[in-house]
Amino acid sequence: MLADRVAETIHRYRMFEPGQHAGVAVSGGADSVCLLYLLLELAPRWDLRLSVLHLNHGLRGEESQQDEEFVRSLAARLGLEATVRAADVAASPDNLEQAARDARLAFFREHLAGGSVARIALGHTRNDQAETVLFRFLRGSGGAGLAAIHPVTAGGIVRPLLAADRAEVEQYLRRRGIAWRQDSSNASLQFARNRIRHQLLPQLRREWNPAIGDTLTRTADWALAEEEYWEAEIGRLAARHLVERDGAIVAGVESLRELPLAAARRLVRRALERAKGDLRGVNFDHIAAILKLASAAVGHGRVAAPGVEVTRSLDWLRFVPRGADPSKTGYRFEAPVPGTLRVPGTGIAISLELIEKAETLESADSVYNGETGCLDWHSLSGSLELRSWRPGDQYQPRGSTGEEKIKILFQKARIPLWERRQSPVVTDGSAIVWTRRFGPAAPFAARPGCAVVLRIREAGSP
Repeated sequence: MLADRVAETIHRYRMFEPGQHAGVAVSGGADSVCLLYLLLELAPRWDLRLSVLHLNHGLRGEESQQDEEFVRSLAARLGLEATVRAADVAASPDNLEQAARDARLAFFREHLAGGSVARIALGHTRNDQAETVLFRFLRGSGGAGLAAIHPVTAGGIVRPLLAADRAEVEQYLRRRGIAWRQDSSNASLQFARNRIRHQLLPQLRREWNPAIGDTLTRTADWALAEEEYWEAEIGRLAARHLVERDGAIVAGVESLRELPLAAARRLVRRALERAKGDLRGVNFDHIAAILKLASAAVGHGRVAAPGVEVTRSLDWLRFVPRGADPSKTGYRFEAPVPGTLRVPGTGIAISLELIEKAETLESADSVYNGETGCLDWHSLSGSLELRSWRPGDQYQPRGSTGEEKIKILFQKARIPLWERRQSPVVTDGSAIVWTRRFGPAAPFAARPGCAVVLRIREAGSP
């Protein structure tokens, strides 16, 4: 019986915990109506409380309105609370299929995040799974994409009908005299998924494999098991090799070179996902281009992936959302003494403080070493500025015999380009008196016997 197989699917994937409140997404179509009746039948096994969720996309005019009224009436007849929302999908710049999908997910996530329901059940069937696998294969998806529709998501969406065929669903409804709505847009060949459903799959079934649906769903099961393994493995690798810094994700190129290709590809996917928030539009070519960038022995470069800019500088790759890179904007402002200034676009804060009678400090080294950054206050005009490094900047670091271009110092220290752009310097008039990492300028550096010392350091450092 269909109910028993659905119960087995729920049990296998632990879709519900006893006593949970589950929202059932009901469009009015056969799949969602069947799901609602099946869950009503099975609810006592898990002591579930059910309610109905319906999103009116407004794409089919009066037909959409009739779907909404049908769902409201169905919920009332079954004694269930119904939450109905309207969405202006037609105004979205995305294609209609994607826009409608995004609107539904946003609607569901809102309810899950708000705690009004603990799970949301969707009515995807084995047919939907087969169509999705084929659709993603044709678009060039790898193993992760071929896992297709997941029975359970981390966010709380569950799909109890994935072991059921669409024909079984309709048979279940007809035998019980249960009505449902027909979505006229499902017949339109304007949409890629409908062309797969009505043209490509029937042709493959006739001419190549009568069991193509089973083959595709088995592919999804296989890929899903692979993904469950890789999810844990990539989580471990990401914790080791990916660093979140100043709104970007950074990875060492050496790490990617040393990993097996399968792991390196997935680590790049994870970096893109963390930078962008999703993997929409990312394909094999983007991953390959990024790995090629990382494999070069030396040099710089850039790869444009959907919504993400990936930059190579020296030994690092940086993944940053497109148009959201704060390191491309310079800054300049007065540096009060004493005071603490935050460097825009970074987590860096620069502290400036005056210390009198420095020789009384516990350790003279803590004042006069180049790392801490101590300046002879009486050698300065007192009108200081903190600004970003600029190409052409040069100064004489303490211990150096002459002026050096800061760019050359960056290269010697193997500082990547994006960190250079925001790297702070302190100036006194036209003279650079201190730089992050390279310390005070020799002519202004504090020496034993200075009455007053200006100490510059990153706030929070010892």
